Amino acid sequence: MRYLCVVLLALSSLSMSPKPNWLKIQLNGAAQGTTYHITYYAPDSTVSQDQIDSILHQIDNSLSIYQPQSLITRFNQSTTGITMDHHLKTVVQQSLQTCKQTNGIFDITILPLVQAWGFGPAKAENLPDEATIKNLKSCVNSRYLRIKGNRLLKRKPCVQIDVNGIAQGYSVDVLASFLEGRGVNNYLVELGGEIRVKGQKQPGNEKMKIGIEAPSDDEFEPSMIQKILVVNQGAITTSGSYRKFHESEGKKITHIIDPRTGYPTQNELISVTVYARDAMTADAFDNALMVMGLKNALQWVEKRKDLAAHFIYRTPNGAVADTASASFYKLLQR
Repeated sequence: MRYLCVVLLALSSLSMSPKPNWLKIQLNGAAQGTTYHITYYAPDSTVSQDQIDSILHQIDNSLSIYQPQSLITRFNQSTTGITMDHHLKTVVQQSLQTCKQTNGIFDITILPLVQAWGFGPAKAENLPDEATIKNLKSCVNSRYLRIKGNRLLKRKPCVQIDVNGIAQGYSVDVLASFLEGRGVNNYLVELGGEIRVKGQKQPGNEKMKIGIEAPSDDEFEPSMIQKILVVNQGAITTSGSYRKFHESEGKKITHIIDPRTGYPTQNELISVTVYARDAMTADAFDNALMVMGLKNALQWVEKRKDLAAHFIYRTPNGAVADTASASFYKLLQR
């Protein structure tokens, strides 16, 4: 999904005229309910759009809760579990690790709550009451999942999983790995606002640049880009509470649900942008940080050497402001 604070900069290259042995190749398409954009530099066109579309289709057949025949749908409809493919196993293993690292804040067994609050493929028509939330929470906890070889097993038949909080980041990593496997080492992959980069723009060896919009007093209005990340390797992803939501009974309901309470997250954070070594890691943690709230999230990130984060939040007087971890500021173009 595309968020307000992260956009790819279309900056004019200041390098010399293109050399004959370098091509700038761009691939654009639609997938996973959003769009993707890939730019890579190579002597020839080694990766085609058909190949990219085929990879994303395979991932959807494994991880999409909106595909009735996908592996994840089959798991959710089963009473005991299923045999996983490589995609589902990788994402579930990473999700369980993230769950432990965040003390249960990131939990893929959250699907029953997500649907109860009006999101996902089986949306509830009315807001859930306290009794409904309590009942659904009895099915929400990653300890009810067990991996045995290639089998993903349920300890309770009611357990259902939703990997949307990590799947797009994983998809970006799969595409990046495919590019590298084809000998491409200078690229930018973007899917729904989740980005991974490696190398430089060619032929001038110019570093990749990602723009972050400055916050405005109205988070629904577009802003001017005032911060630029300059990186030659890594991933940047964003989670936000202001784009994916709906209103019911006069209340704004965000899609970011706290599995500990069963209710949509309500705190000062508007969006969180995370930089990590890969997009799957960044994607999982940007959701968890949104749930933590500004103070706890910033303290948590500062203890991690492998992550950096930027926060846009609303102050007590209603103004929109931003801050970041110390390691994130080091990534900014001076």
